[in-house]
Amino acid sequence: MRCAVLGDPIAHSLSPVLHRAGYEALGLDWTYDAVRVGLGELAAQLRPEAGWRGLSLTMPLKREAIGLADEVTERARLVGAANTLVLAGGRISADNTDLPGAVAAVRERYAGPVRAGTVLGGGATAASTGLALCELGAGTVTVLARSPDRAQETLDAIGRHPSVPEVRVGSLDDVPTGDVLVSTIPAGAQTPELVARAAGIPVLFEVLYDPWPTPIAASAGSRPLVGGLDLLVHQAAVQFELFTGRPAPLDAMRAAGERELGQRSSA
Repeated sequence: MRCAVLGDPIAHSLSPVLHRAGYEALGLDWTYDAVRVGLGELAAQLRPEAGWRGLSLTMPLKREAIGLADEVTERARLVGAANTLVLAGGRISADNTDLPGAVAAVRERYAGPVRAGTVLGGGATAASTGLALCELGAGTVTVLARSPDRAQETLDAIGRHPSVPEVRVGSLDDVPTGDVLVSTIPAGAQTPELVARAAGIPVLFEVLYDPWPTPIAASAGSRPLVGGLDLLVHQAAVQFELFTGRPAPLDAMRAAGERELGQRSSA
């Protein structure tokens, strides 16, 4: 069985390390590669002759994938983006494992209440993590984006949550509020001023894992910190089960990711 992660850029992706570790732990003779695929090029990868069983998707393909699937799960429809495609029986099913992965990642590090939260960024990952805040109990979600006028898809997605949250929007110059701050923006956009404005947020969630630590992650101190590897492992575990039909060996996948990041940091 052939699986892969598609996106652009893609060389940095840890997904092959995690999935291959899972296959090895369960003795599965499966392959998992990283393939560079740009916006508008996904359809060509979905032809039956390509022989894919499962595909993980990263930027810029998550929203494009929705329109190419025969079936779309409720959570992918809610987010308005898919990071997972399962190809079987001549049909393509789209799902979003970022949403349950983000919920699991937060709960692994923090057991307290989530009444409100702030998400930095306005893309597909901001939508899924904002919805995860709603799943965790947030009644108010604030989205702070570099270009607030371009974040409407994300605002609409979060607003579709069944809990009917209050959704606010602002710029990165505003002060984050709530119990959890989720950062989906590049490390280079995390200015000292922005980090200082986040000093009062009890829980930090940095979706990046490379480079690590980002300025926001480095500022955590004694506060609970949910890292990009936490999110990646938990969402990959859900993908693994969708692809293989087998429970994911979470510990083996996490250990492989930690080893790889350790090797990268020492290189």
